[in-house]
Parts: sequence; structure tokens; C-alpha cells
Amino acid sequence: MACLDSYPGMTDAFDSLGLEPCFDLDLAHAEERHRTLSGVLHPDRYVKSSASERRLALGRAIEVNQAWRTLRDPILRAECLLIRAGVPVGEGREPKPSPELLMAMMEAREELSDANKLRDFLAIERFAASMKLRERELVGSISRAFAVTPRDAVALTAVLPELGALRYVRRFLADADAMLEDRES
Repeated sequence: MACLDSYPGMTDAFDSLGLEPCFDLDLAHAEERHRTLSGVLHPDRYVKSSASERRLALGRAIEVNQAWRTLRDPILRAECLLIRAGVPVGEGREPKPSPELLMAMMEAREELSDANKLRDFLAIERFAASMKLRERELVGSISRAFAVTPRDAVALTAVLPELGALRYVRRFLADADAMLEDRES
């Protein structure tokens, strides 16, 4: 799930790590915060504590780990910020992709599939590099959208098509990575 505050009684990822909610997050600082909190909440520190204290620490440790997983992923981080702004998120809630995006992704996938059938791993690497560039462009566009003020729910809905495109790119990259891993077999 994108943001822990979508569950009643739980805080969101930014709150869990005690970080200011922003898309352009200092990931090194967030990771350090995660490590610090994980150390404080480690079960070994609670061996002599009561059962309720151990359960509470374990629950908080799980929350901290999920928060780190959420914030280090740009899609989940964006979703978390959108949820905070009251924007419904998720693959089913994004606007339909443009025909241009769908056509471009279909053509790219066909080329990737052809390269995989030929076991042309250099071509697969080139396709993946091209898609990684597209991924960086989309993340930059999303970053710029979150940098604009005011950041109300209506203004932030402009991010949704970019998130949808980023999901397509991520799936393409996952498939390309799997094909490259097959090179070893």
C-alpha cells in the first residue's frame, strides 16, 4: 500500500520516520533515520520487557520498515503525498493512458520481445537504458509538480498521468531485468 495512513489508526510513512513530507526527499537522511529507529526498536532490546512492550516495539518496527520501503520508491512516495492531500490513488484511479503512450510502450515491448527471442542481450540493455532515461524524466516531472505551490488536491491530480506512465516504464524495466538475468542460465 502506498501510505500507511490509508489504514485506520496508523501513521503515514513520513510521520513514521519523522520526516518532512516532500517528494524530493533526501534518501540518505531517510535511510539513516530508518536505521536509527530500527536499532532503537530491535527486538533484542525488548527481551526483558513485558509482552505488551515487545508487541508495541515489534509493531512500530514493522511500521518503520514499511515506511522506508514506501519512501524510497518514487511511485509510493508520490502516492503517500497524494493521499495526504486527499487525492485518491492507485492504478485503477489514474486517468487512462494516452494513445501515444500505449502505442510507444507496445512498440517498445515488441522490440524487447524480439531482442529476447534472439537472445540479443546488448539490445535488451540498450532498451533498458532508454527506458531508465524515460524513468528519470518522469520522476523529474513528478518532482516539479510537487514543488509547485499551492499543492491542493485539484492541482496535484496533474501528477496522476505521470504516475501511470511511470508504472508502465517500471514494468518494462522489470521485464528487461528478468530477461537479462536469464542471460546467466
